[in-house]
Parts: sequence; C-alpha cells; structure tokens
Amino acid sequence: MKISIGVYMIAAGLMLPRAVLPQDGSNHWDIAVWVAGSTGEELTNSFAEAQLVSAGVYVGRTLTSQIGQGWRRGRLEYGFDVFPVFQLRPAALCGAGLEPVIFRWNSSVRLGRTRPYIELAGGALRTTGNLPSGDTSSFNFTAKGGGGFYIPVHDYVVDVGVRWSHISNANLGTRNPEFNGIEVKIGYHWTK
Repeated sequence: MKISIGVYMIAAGLMLPRAVLPQDGSNHWDIAVWVAGSTGEELTNSFAEAQLVSAGVYVGRTLTSQIGQGWRRGRLEYGFDVFPVFQLRPAALCGAGLEPVIFRWNSSVRLGRTRPYIELAGGALRTTGNLPSGDTSSFNFTAKGGGGFYIPVHDYVVDVGVRWSHISNANLGTRNPEFNGIEVKIGYHWTK
C-alpha cells in the first residue's frame, strides 16, 4: 500500500511540469551537477554524530513566468535530483537515491549579482546497510528544505545553499529512527 502511494506521487510529480508550464516562453531548463555535505544526529541528540557526503545531477524547468510583487516576486521551478554518490560516516554506508519532487522558488530580488532561492524536496534512498543501524531499513525516504544563492560566473551559475535534511524509513523497518542534519550544497548550473 505504501509503495503504491509513493509510485502515484512520483508519477504525478513527473507529469506536473508539462501541465503548468507558462505559455509566454519564459520557461527554461536548469541542469546542474552538485556536491553536498551534512552533519547531524542519527541515534543521539548530537549534531556531530554522523556526516553525509553526496553528489549528483539536478534537472529543473521553470513552471511560471514572473509572479508576485516586491520581495516576493519570482518564478516557480520544478526539478529532480539523481544522486549516485552517497556516503555516511562513521558507519561507512554507501548508497544512491532519487529526489523526484523538488519545488524551488527563484526570487527576482538581486543582492548585488546574486539571486536567492528557497526549496522543498522529497525522495528516496537505498543504502548498503540499515540507516540508522539496527533493526531499521536500507530503504529510506528523504525530505529537505532550505535556500541559497545563485552566483553568476561568466556563462554559468554557481549556487551555494543550506538545507535541513531528514532521512527515515516511514515505518518500513521494525523501528523508525531518523537522521536529521544540516546540509551545505554547492552546484554548478547551465540554463537553456
């Protein structure tokens, strides 16, 4: 039952952009490679307990033309991440994952040459062992939220962001502990 609901959510997320793309030609593709590192708590309440390193590819597309007024003015972008690189320390777990639902608000506000954004993301992760360790699961769900800045450099854009990161198995295992942490992410973007 839980897996079929997840499949429907992923399918709806993948079809959503086509249904709501703006008709004024303002939509564009955003393709990026990124690397991220996070520190957080896995089994105790210490944010120094576990560290994650991940890397992947982001593909996004603008859903709306400029909307809003003042500091709220911007564009909504839908995207997804594929991250074939995932490593947890000190447990030495490796894995890979997919975040098929990412909604990013790209602000039109400029702070010098930079532009801020905020985002929410959700997906799934498979690891070589149970995460967190014990009678949990090697298949987990991810949820992330945060923001950052786009920094233009010649013909490309670099983004630097900070996000809250949550990983748990949604009761697929005997127990459902979680990893909660703070993630710093750096991306290299091409837009079309």
